[in-house]
Amino acid sequence: MDKHTASTERTAPEVASVARPVLRAGRIRQALLFTASAVLLALAIFVAISFGAKDLTVSTVWSAVFHYDRSLMTHRIIHELRLPRVLGAAIIGAALAVAGSLIQGITRNPLGDTGVLGINAGAMFVVAVSFAFFPDLPYGTLIILSFLGALMSTLLVFGLGASAPGGLTPMRLTVSGAVTAALLGSMTSGIAIYFDLSQDLAFWYAGGVAGIKWSQLKIFAPVLLIVIAWSMGLARSISLISMGDEVALNLGLNLRRIRLLGLLTVVVLAGLSVSAAGAIGFVGLVVPHIARKLIGVDYRQIVPLSALLGAVLLVLADLGARMANPPEELAIGIMVSFIGVPFFLFLARKERREL
Repeated sequence: MDKHTASTERTAPEVASVARPVLRAGRIRQALLFTASAVLLALAIFVAISFGAKDLTVSTVWSAVFHYDRSLMTHRIIHELRLPRVLGAAIIGAALAVAGSLIQGITRNPLGDTGVLGINAGAMFVVAVSFAFFPDLPYGTLIILSFLGALMSTLLVFGLGASAPGGLTPMRLTVSGAVTAALLGSMTSGIAIYFDLSQDLAFWYAGGVAGIKWSQLKIFAPVLLIVIAWSMGLARSISLISMGDEVALNLGLNLRRIRLLGLLTVVVLAGLSVSAAGAIGFVGLVVPHIARKLIGVDYRQIVPLSALLGAVLLVLADLGARMANPPEELAIGIMVSFIGVPFFLFLARKERREL
């Protein structure tokens, strides 16, 4: 046995003994992060249910949730108005954050977001067309049409980006998204003005969850939750793609299939979210960056943490929209933009320095 082999045999157990505590500490930190995020979400939901134009006590909220009495006005306020909007905000926030994390991983574009890339604009355009020509469409049909609009804008964005010399790059994708969002946004505004739909579309323009009822929640919530769970199954493959195409191919990944599945997942999440709450931007931009900063670059951790943090953000944004000037409400999209716009400008400036 030569000196090098003996040295290796002596140091291997030492390396293993050092690595095990490090791995254990990493798992404990991850568990604490997820636990803290879940607790924060529960607290945010409870506070959002309790406060509004009429503040309610802890005992009243508890009683209304677990021992509902339809004859009591406070119980009806909680059960029929606040619960569906708060739960809707949580689910939609999770969906938008997961969509953002997926699109950032698939495209390796730190500016990736369903709003920034024009996907929300496509869903909004189809909603406007539906209101103009088919005003009495049932909500289930509107969901399907929103999905098709989001798919249309996604194909347009990627087609524009890929048609430029040199192929698709993160910056070209962002520019294509901005152009598509501007085009579809102006067309939506034109339809709203021509058909006198400005009042009807105001909710979808600004974004909000005030109009969510149990009947709508029962339709879109199960689908979004299932798709979010499906996204977690894609997370390992997204992690490989985020490391580069060459690495992913060497590990046997079918890039075209995973990208297609990932983009379809993003389109479903964006289309359903817009049909329920309008065009809320920046959730999918900000939250995945926060999650990545907290937990690392593994999308198996980023995706579920993004879902929890996105839910927290939108629930608190809705609470802020209600509390800013009661009894009037601000649009939830405005509240999110206060965080999202500066964050986007910061990231854009950082990306430009690195080009």
